[in-house]
Amino acid sequence: MRPSDHIDQVADPSPAALQRNITPFQSFAVAFGFVSIATGIFSAYGSMLSTSGPIGIWTWPIVVFGQLMVALVLGALAARIPVTGYVYQWASRLTNPVFGWVMGWVSFTFLAIVLCAVDYTIPATVLPVLFAYQGTAENAWLLTALLICAQAGMIALSTKVTQGFNARAVMVQLIGMIGLIILLFGVGHFSGQMHYANLFSTGNIAAKGYFSLGSMTAVGPWVMGTLMGAFTIVGFESAANLAEETNNPARVIPRAMWQAVLSLGLIGMLFLVAVTALLDAPQAAVSATPIADVVTRVLGGYIGKALLIMVVISIYSCGLVILLSATRLVWAMSRDQRFPGWKYFRTINTRLHTPLNATLGVALVGQAILAAFSGDTDALFTLFSAATLLPAMIYAVCVSMYAIKRHRLPATQGFSLGVFELPVLALAMLWLVFELAIFRDTSFAKSWLYVGLMLGIGTLYLAGLLYRGGRAALRMPDLIAIDSIMDADKGEQHG
Repeated sequence: MRPSDHIDQVADPSPAALQRNITPFQSFAVAFGFVSIATGIFSAYGSMLSTSGPIGIWTWPIVVFGQLMVALVLGALAARIPVTGYVYQWASRLTNPVFGWVMGWVSFTFLAIVLCAVDYTIPATVLPVLFAYQGTAENAWLLTALLICAQAGMIALSTKVTQGFNARAVMVQLIGMIGLIILLFGVGHFSGQMHYANLFSTGNIAAKGYFSLGSMTAVGPWVMGTLMGAFTIVGFESAANLAEETNNPARVIPRAMWQAVLSLGLIGMLFLVAVTALLDAPQAAVSATPIADVVTRVLGGYIGKALLIMVVISIYSCGLVILLSATRLVWAMSRDQRFPGWKYFRTINTRLHTPLNATLGVALVGQAILAAFSGDTDALFTLFSAATLLPAMIYAVCVSMYAIKRHRLPATQGFSLGVFELPVLALAMLWLVFELAIFRDTSFAKSWLYVGLMLGIGTLYLAGLLYRGGRAALRMPDLIAIDSIMDADKGEQHG
């Protein structure tokens, strides 16, 4: 029996399994591609300038360190429960199936909104500069809808092609971002356009009270700057959501997660310093595309646009990984008969070997969310703030579960925190409490509204499940089943 099939499921046989063919580099590429500094920084840099000024970039190292601690804890969880569905599986097995369902739904809510936030970045912050046209809410909505359709088509047709494209896109992003950083520093220095004073300027933000923590309903300007990093350095756990398709997941997945956070954190900081030092402050204050403006102004039309094409590829790949991760979560929950419409979403297409129906379902939900925000002139901020709040909630739950249940977890066959377990846990919790406190600011009202609406929908469905079948309808297998699956996989690899 597979690790998340129902114990008493006899009459309704299990759906076909996914193929285990993801390599270590592809696992890293999934984590790297989801985080995608090109996506996060291009999305959130303009908002960071308006709330925190250029000096807000120095919140980046704080976020990277905090998220690295979280990645280490989640890596330890993934090494012990390497099952597709990540937080849904972890919460179901470590607490109770009802709470596991709630966390699965929250994770789906996050993936659906972040898919829209990431894809919206392309027409909102890059394409208007690349093709010299006036961006509007209407054309941004249309182009984002088309991007989601293209990503869904690729994922539905072939997991192998999707993984291959993402691996190549990650290489393009790595080489392209490093090359872009070198060019910006080099051309900026020799052309005399570097203004390092920008790095310590508050811009249009008043200096008085700049570093304050704020009040009960408002956050200080510098603290608000952490949102750029908090929005960007998320999704590294997506590698764990492909556990049943990864060779030797207990070893490969934790390494992919922390390596992605560390490498992206370093590259991202260098990129932020270069871009900020090259800012034209008056223009940046009113531009919707400040980074694209810097790239084209400093590097010229042809080189600048070539690098912007690299950014588009990176962002598209990021959205592709998000949609891929969401389809696996929906499939895993449907396999356990827990997701709305599970009979339709639990199937694996016998010809394509992909969860075709789950892919189409997630894409349709993304289109519905996108349509709801289509008339919002501040859609990008609303989308990216909601996509920052939800993972912070998920990470806080995961870290808390690990802290409480760590002595009852199955033995790892891959990654362990060892003697650093308690310090890492403490630092991860401290960071997440700080991050969640930011969302008391009234500017996040729409984000809380979205979260509340989606949780309300999930609550109604969960109530229906419990009413029809009681808690028995949400049963999960024992943890020991994980060890037997891992032992079997290990035997196959050495056979």
